[in-house]
Amino acid sequence: MKNFKYTITDELGIHARPAGLLVKEAAKFSSKITIQGNGKNADLKRLLAVMSLGIKKGAEIEVTAEGDDEAAAVAALEDFFKSNL
Repeated sequence: MKNFKYTITDELGIHARPAGLLVKEAAKFSSKITIQGNGKNADLKRLLAVMSLGIKKGAEIEVTAEGDDEAAAVAALEDFFKSNL
């Protein structure tokens, strides 16, 4: 299991457009990937689950990947967050 923490810097938080791109990025990997924020967990491969977290600017999230390609998934998703959120 691999994970990382990140503080959201986007003014709108995790809103529809980046959430859709985030889910597409997570779907590239076979590992089980979850996101935790606002005291809730969600499957990072499910758009509505991610949107239901209601993550705003300044919130700290934690992404966890578990599976065959967990290291690659965590690295790619961390880069995604730094570039987009």
